[in-house]
Amino acid sequence: MAHGREREENITGASSASLSVRWVQGFPKQTVHFINNNTICYSSGNFIIFINIETKKETVLQCMNGIVGVMATNTPYEVVAFSDRKLKPVIYIYSFPGLTRKTKLKGNVLLDYTLLSFSYCGTYLASYSSLPEFELALWNWESGVILCKKSQPNVDVSQMTFNPMNWHQLCLSSPSSVTVWIIERSNQEHYLKAKSVKLPMEDGSVFNEKDVIFPDSLPKDLIYGPVLPLTAIAGLVGEEAETFRDGFVYSFIIKDSNYKVEDFLQVEEPVGHLMFSPNYKMLLIQTDKGSVYIYTFGEEPILDKVLEACDGKFQAVDFIAPTHEYCMTLTYSGEICVWCLEDGVCISRIYLNTPTTVLACSPSSLSAAVGTVGGSVHFVDILDVESPETIHEAFLSEYSIQHLLYDQRGMFLLAGTLEGYIFVLNANPSSLFDVLGFVEVGRGILQISTVSLLETDIVEVMVLSPLPETGRSRLEIFALPKILPQVSASFVDERGRMKNEFIHKFLYEVEHPLSSAVLDFQSNRIYGFCSEVPYICSYLLPQKEHSGINILTPHQKVQNKQYGPGVTSLSLHGLWLITGAQCGTLCIRDIHTLETFVRCRSHSHQGHGIQSVRISMDGENILVNGRDDGTLVCLRWRRLGGHLASEIFYYNQQFFNFLSNTMEEENNYLRKSKSVDLKAESAHTINENKNLSIDTSQEDLVQVDNMKEIPWMQQKNQEAVKKEIKLFSVKRKEIKRGIKALAKTVLTMMEENETVDYIAKLEDQEFSLDMEELERRQNESEKEVAKIRNDVEMHNLAKRYLAELIKEECWNSMAVKGRALKGFHIPYVVENFPMKERTDEELKEVNRVLHQRKIETECFKLRKEIIEVQSAFTLGRKHPEEDDEEEEEDTALRNSNLPNYLLGSLSTDFGVKPSLLSSQLELHAREEKINQIILLKDIIYKVKTVFNNEFDAAYKQKEFEIARVKERNVRIQEIILDLELGESIWQPEFDDCEKPERTLVVENNEISVQKHIKPWQKAKIELLDSHKAEQWHLLQASDTRNRALMDMMGGVLEVRKEDILRMVIPQPAFMAKPDALWTEEERKQFKDYEKKVKDLNEERDKYRKSLDAELKKLQNSIQESTQNFDEQLKKLFERRVKAEMVVNQEELKINNLLFSLLLDEELNSRETFLNNYLARKEEEKNQTSEAIRKAREDLDVYKENYDNLLAEDKVLDRSFKKEFSELPSHQVDILYKLFKRRPRLQEEKVKFQLNLTIQILLKQGQVELENFQLLMEYSDAILINRNIIEDLNSVIRTQGQKKVASMMVSKDIHKGIFQIEWEHKKMEMEMEDLNQKAWDIQMLFFSRDRQKFLNEPNYETLIAIQIGIMEQTIAALDKNYKKNVENCKKILKKLGKFSSQKDVANYTLSCNLREELVAVSERKDICNAMGSKLTCEKIAEERYENLMQQQKLTNISKEQANQISILQAEVDRLRMKTFPALLPV
Repeated sequence: MAHGREREENITGASSASLSVRWVQGFPKQTVHFINNNTICYSSGNFIIFINIETKKETVLQCMNGIVGVMATNTPYEVVAFSDRKLKPVIYIYSFPGLTRKTKLKGNVLLDYTLLSFSYCGTYLASYSSLPEFELALWNWESGVILCKKSQPNVDVSQMTFNPMNWHQLCLSSPSSVTVWIIERSNQEHYLKAKSVKLPMEDGSVFNEKDVIFPDSLPKDLIYGPVLPLTAIAGLVGEEAETFRDGFVYSFIIKDSNYKVEDFLQVEEPVGHLMFSPNYKMLLIQTDKGSVYIYTFGEEPILDKVLEACDGKFQAVDFIAPTHEYCMTLTYSGEICVWCLEDGVCISRIYLNTPTTVLACSPSSLSAAVGTVGGSVHFVDILDVESPETIHEAFLSEYSIQHLLYDQRGMFLLAGTLEGYIFVLNANPSSLFDVLGFVEVGRGILQISTVSLLETDIVEVMVLSPLPETGRSRLEIFALPKILPQVSASFVDERGRMKNEFIHKFLYEVEHPLSSAVLDFQSNRIYGFCSEVPYICSYLLPQKEHSGINILTPHQKVQNKQYGPGVTSLSLHGLWLITGAQCGTLCIRDIHTLETFVRCRSHSHQGHGIQSVRISMDGENILVNGRDDGTLVCLRWRRLGGHLASEIFYYNQQFFNFLSNTMEEENNYLRKSKSVDLKAESAHTINENKNLSIDTSQEDLVQVDNMKEIPWMQQKNQEAVKKEIKLFSVKRKEIKRGIKALAKTVLTMMEENETVDYIAKLEDQEFSLDMEELERRQNESEKEVAKIRNDVEMHNLAKRYLAELIKEECWNSMAVKGRALKGFHIPYVVENFPMKERTDEELKEVNRVLHQRKIETECFKLRKEIIEVQSAFTLGRKHPEEDDEEEEEDTALRNSNLPNYLLGSLSTDFGVKPSLLSSQLELHAREEKINQIILLKDIIYKVKTVFNNEFDAAYKQKEFEIARVKERNVRIQEIILDLELGESIWQPEFDDCEKPERTLVVENNEISVQKHIKPWQKAKIELLDSHKAEQWHLLQASDTRNRALMDMMGGVLEVRKEDILRMVIPQPAFMAKPDALWTEEERKQFKDYEKKVKDLNEERDKYRKSLDAELKKLQNSIQESTQNFDEQLKKLFERRVKAEMVVNQEELKINNLLFSLLLDEELNSRETFLNNYLARKEEEKNQTSEAIRKAREDLDVYKENYDNLLAEDKVLDRSFKKEFSELPSHQVDILYKLFKRRPRLQEEKVKFQLNLTIQILLKQGQVELENFQLLMEYSDAILINRNIIEDLNSVIRTQGQKKVASMMVSKDIHKGIFQIEWEHKKMEMEMEDLNQKAWDIQMLFFSRDRQKFLNEPNYETLIAIQIGIMEQTIAALDKNYKKNVENCKKILKKLGKFSSQKDVANYTLSCNLREELVAVSERKDICNAMGSKLTCEKIAEERYENLMQQQKLTNISKEQANQISILQAEVDRLRMKTFPALLPV
C-alpha cells in the first residue's frame, strides 16, 4: 500500500531497523467523502483510509501529530485536507493518489477546528473553529494564506458548504439558524458579509421575531419601567425536536415549486449520511454503525456494501498460528472477525451473541479461545478461516473472564478473573479442553505472563496484581509441570485448587505500582512498566527459595519516553521487549540493555493510547490495537538488521519443527470431530456431574437446579461435598446414633436437675457437651450482636448529627425562639417572630448608615441656619433660584415628619422613629437606595423586637395564671373529695407549640420499646433495691410510735374541721335490743345519741354549704382571671396582625427598592452592551472606510492609466501624418482612415483571433471528462496535433526499452551477489550455532542429585527408605502433638474455672468500691462546704508570707554580693600596691 512521504520519514527507529504501516482497520465516526469518482475516504484514529470502490483496495495516510480532527476533500484537484488535534492545530493538504503534502496551513486558532469545506471550483478552503474564537476563515490553500476571516462569538455551526455554482456564497447552518455568507472581492482584497435566512415554520408560515435590542417601539410599563430584552429574562427553554432515522432512503422528486416524496431503497441499518459521487452516477449511503453502501444508478441498479463495520471497537486481537497469514479480532458484543494479513480484508465473521472480553489463539492447534462476561470460555475451530465455528464451551465461574493466555508451546490455557482465580485448562482439543484446576492469586489481575521453553519440562507463570492500600504491586510466580494433564488429580484438592507445595508458588512485591510486567526466558529477571514514574525497571529474582513475601528492588532503571500506563510483552525468542503506552507510541527494546532500537507512533493520547500489542511468531508483523479510537494497525518491518532478523527467524523455525507433530495431531482431531459431537460430550459430562446422588442430610446444601448450568468451580465444590458424605456415611451414622443416645441421657439428667434443690441445681450450660461449639456459637452471636450494635450506633450517630444540625440551624442559632400562645377559652393562637442575632457586620453596617444619616441631617440643619442668617441681610434681594432652593430645603425638612400615609408604613405605632429614613420621593441614587434598604431592615428588626417583648410579657402572664389555677385546683380537689361530687377539674396546660423545647427532649413515656439495661447496671439496680428494702424494714421495726398513733387516732393528734363530713357517732350497744327491753338509763343514752347525731348533721350541712360557696368562688375566680387573659390575648392578636402588616409594608418597600436596583443594573448592562455594539460597529465602519479608500486609490490608478493611454493615442494621432510626409496625400488620407478605425487593443484582438472555439467528437468509452472540469477555465491550454505526441511517445518507448534491458542485466548481477552474501551469512550463523551448542554442552550443569541418581544402582530403594523414616518421624511428632493438645485443654479448663471465680470476686469488690466512692464523695462535699473558704485563705496567707520572705532574702543576697564585689576590688587594689610590677625591658 502507498503511504505519505512525511509518514514514512517519521516512522523511523534505529539506523538498522524501522517499521511501516501495512494496513489499518477502523470504521468511520465522521462523514465519508469522495476523493474522486472511484475512491472514498474517511478518518479513523491517526489515519485517513482511502478505499477504491471497484477493487476494494485500501490506502492509508497517517497524521503524525496525533488523532485526525476534521477533514474535507476537493474532487477536481483530488486533494484532501485535515486538521490535527493539538494546541494551535494545523491544517494539512495532501494530494491523491501520491499522498504527498502540498501545503500546511497555520492560523491563529487555539484549540480545534470543527469544520472544513473546499469550494467546487477554484483554490478556496473554508474553516470554522470552536472555542474560544468561533472564527470563520477563507483560505487560498495553494498559496497558504488567509484571504479573510470573521468571528462569531458563541455560535456553534454544524454544517458548512460552498455554493456549487458560485464560490462567492458560503452557507453555514446550526440547529437554530442558517446563514449565507457572501464573499466579496475587490482586486486582491476579500470580505465576508453575512445574510441571515428566515426559515418557515412547520405549517409554512413565517415567524417575525421582534428586535428587542433596536426596536421601532417598545411597550411601556407604567409601574415597573421599560420592557427588558431577552437577556434580562431568565429561565426560558426552547422546544427540543428529535428525529428518528430508520433504514429507509427516500427520494424527493422536485418540479418547479412542487415536490413529491417516494420510497427509494432500504438498508439493514439506520442511515446517517448520504452523498453523491462527483459524476452523480453513484450514491454513498453511510449508516450510524459505520457501514458504507454504494448505490450505482443505471438500467439495473446495484447496491454494493463497500465497508462492513464491526459491532463496536476491538476488545482483543491475536495472530492465527503457525503461518501467520490471518489474524482475529473480537468486539464486546461477541463478534469475531478473521482478517487477511496481506491486505487487511475481512475473510469471515461469527457471532457469539454474548458479551465478551478477551481473545487468544492457540499456538499448538488451529483453535482460539474467547472469554465472556458471564465467566465462560468459548473455543472456536478455525481450520477453515472462511467458516469458523464454536466447538466447545467451558463454564468456569460466575466471574467475568478478563485474561486469556496460552503458554508459548500451547500446552496450557490460563484464564484469569478479577476476583483472583486463574484456571488452568488443557489447550489440546483432543482433551476436550479439560479443566485441570485453578490457582488463587490477588484480586484485580493486571497481567499474566508465561515462560515455556522448548528444552524444559515446566511452564513458569507470573501474575501481576495491584496493592492499592499500600501503593505497591504484587508478583506471584508458580510452575506447571509438562505432565500436569496426566497427574492433575494429585496436584489439586477435592475442590480443584492446586496445592502450593506442588506448583512451588512464591510471592514478591515491588515498592512502586506497575501497570505491566513480564518474566524473561531465563526465569531470573522481571521487566516492569512503571505506571507513575517514567521508567522501565528490571528486577532480579533471588536464587534461593524463600517463604512469605520477598521485596524486590530495581536492578536496572531506564528512562522511558513513553508516558501513562503501558503494556509490555516479549517476542517468541525472548530477546525483544515490546512496550506500548497511553501516549500511543510503540517501542521495541533489546532485552539485555533495554535500549530502544525501533519506535513507531501508531495511536495518540487523545484516543487514550494503546490497549494491546501482538507480535507474530516470526516477528514479521505486529498488531497494535487502540484503546478508544477504534483503530487496529498492522505494522511490518521496512528495515531490520541482519542479526536481529536471523535470531528470530532461526528460533521460529526451531519452534515450528518442535510443534509440528502436535499441531498435526490436534488439527487432524479437529477435522475428524464435529462440533456436535464435542458439544454432546460436554453436555454429557455436565449432566453426569449434576445427576450424582447425594446424602439426605446434606440435600439442602448441594441441591441444584438441573435445568440451569452451573460453573466448574461450583461443580467441584459439590463433588467434594458428595465425596466427603459418601466416604464418612457409616461413621456419621454411628456418630448420629451415639449423639441421640447421649442427648437422651442429657435430657434425663436435665429433668432430674429440675427436681433437686436450688443449691444443688446446675445451670443449663453445664449440660453442654461440646464446649468448643458452644463457645464458637457464643462468639458468633457476640460478634453478630456487636455488629448490629455498631450499625445501630452508627445509624443513631448519623441521626443525632442530623438532629444537631437541624437544632443548630433552627433552634440554637435563634436569639428569639419561635413559639406560640393560645387562649384559655377562645381559639386564638398568637405567634412571636423568630429572630436570629444580628452579626457584627450587619450591626457595623447599620451603625455606619445611621451615623451617615445623622451627619446628613445635621448638615441640613446647619445649611438652613446659614440660609436664615443670610436671608436677614438679603430680604429684599431674593432671586427666583434661591426661592426654589429654599422651598426644596423646607420640603426636605418636612419629610422627617411625614405622616404615615406618606411614609407607607405604620412603624411609628410600635415606637420606631423613621426620622432617619429618606423620603420615598427623593431616592434616586444607588447608594441612597442601599442605605434605605439597610434602615428598613433595621426598622423591621426593631418592630419585631417590640412585639416580641409584648409577647414575652403575655407569655409570663399565662405562666402566672396557670400556676395560680394549679394552686386553686388543689383546694378545689379537696372540696370535691370532701363533698363527694365526682366532678372533673379543669387544669390548663401549655401545648407543644407553646413550649417547643419539649420537641427536643424525649421523655421515657414516649419510648415504646423496652430500654436496654447492661448487666452491670442491672446488678447495680438490684443491689440498690435490696439495700433500700433492708433500710425500710429497719425503719418499720423502730417506728412503733407512728404505728400506735395510726392505730388509735388515724395518724392525727386532734380532730380537724375537714373530718366532720367523715365523722360517725357510734351507736350504743343496747340499740341492738328491742325498744321494750331498754332501761331508763338506756333511754336517756338514746336521747343523748339522737341529739349528738342531730348536732353533727347540722354541722355537716353548715360545712357543706361553706365548701360549696368556696368552690363556686374559686371556680368563678379562675374563670374571671382566664377570661381576662383571653381579652389581653385578643389585643395581642390584633397587635400581631398590625406588626405583621408593618413588616410586610417595610418588606414591600425593600422589594420595590431591590427591583429598582436590579432594573438599574440591567439598564446599565444594556447600556454597556449598546456601547460595545457601537464600538464594534465603529470598528467595522473604519474597516469599511479603509476598504473604500483602497478601492478609490485603485480607481484613481485605473483612471490615470486610462488617461495616459488616451494621451498616447492623441500624440500618435497628431504625429501620424508627419510620419508619412513623403507619401502622396491621398494615400496618407486612406492610411489615416484605417488608423482611425483600428482596434484600441491590438494584442487582445490577436489573442482573440488565435483563441478559437472548436468542437471535437469523442468516442464513447475512450475519453471521459469530469463534469466539474467543464466549469473551470483553461486559459493556459493549447491544442496540438496528435501525431506529434505519438512520435514523441514512440521515441520515449524505445529509450525506455533500452534502459529496462540494461537494468535487467544489472539486476541479475546484483541478485547473484546477494545470493552469495546470503549463503555466506547462513554459513556464519550455522558456525555460531554449532559453537554455541558445543559451549552449552561443556557448561551443562550436573547437580549432585543427578549424579547420585546415575551412580546409585538402588536409587528407588534408597528413596523409599528415606520416605519410611520420614513417615515414622511424622507419626511420632503427631502423637506427641496430640498429647500436648490434651494437656493444654485440661490446663485451659482449670484456668477457665479459676477465671470465673476471680470474676465473681472482682464484681463483689467493684460493688463495694462504688459504695465507698459514694461515701467518700459525700464526705468530700461536706468538707468542701464547711472549710473550703478557711483552708483557701490559710493557704493564700502562707503562700504570701513565703513569697515575702523569699523576696526579702533575695534582696539581702544581692546586697551582700555587691559588698563582696566591692571588697574583692579593694583587696586587689591593695595587693597591687604591696607587690611591685615587673615590666619587660
